[in-house]
Amino acid sequence: MIVIPKTILLIEPGSRAIPSPPHLQQSCHKLYRAATTSEIQHHIHIADATVLHVPHANLVDWQSAIISMRRLPIYWLCSEEAALKQTDWGYSPDGVLFPSMTVSEMKLALQWGLRIFQQRKHWAEEREQLMMRLEERKWIDQAKAVLCEVKGISEAEAYDFLRKQAMNERKRIGDIAASIVKVYQLIHG
Repeated sequence: MIVIPKTILLIEPGSRAIPSPPHLQQSCHKLYRAATTSEIQHHIHIADATVLHVPHANLVDWQSAIISMRRLPIYWLCSEEAALKQTDWGYSPDGVLFPSMTVSEMKLALQWGLRIFQQRKHWAEEREQLMMRLEERKWIDQAKAVLCEVKGISEAEAYDFLRKQAMNERKRIGDIAASIVKVYQLIHG
């Protein structure tokens, strides 16, 4: 089963030299057009993806504007020549679409871009979780050092103390550790 964005928001600010490809309309169930930020805000909540029909120089600005409203796949619609001229994109679209694409090529490009978007989203979530765990680990290590100093116990005993305290208070061990470190810093700071 091919999964492609069903509702696409085509962003075309101002007049464009490259006409919108008719195959884009045929590649999705619903195509909305927007030329201004207020028009984008009106349709962004129902879109499954956005297609930027803008010059390369404006890609980063439009991408930032869209991401600030909602995270969804972003494609760049441009001529083949415009895409080939770019050695340093400075922007990472989820896909590139060309006016010359057939309906099946466009559907494949939309499907591929959606897959890239989902992978990027998954990696961002994993990265966020890892960063949180690293931060928690720092608090735990600092709290163990505080407990070793204050209570005169070993690191293993300090960790057991943190774990038991977290269970007793029904809180995460990182939160308990952060509290201990902050109180210690307040008293000895």
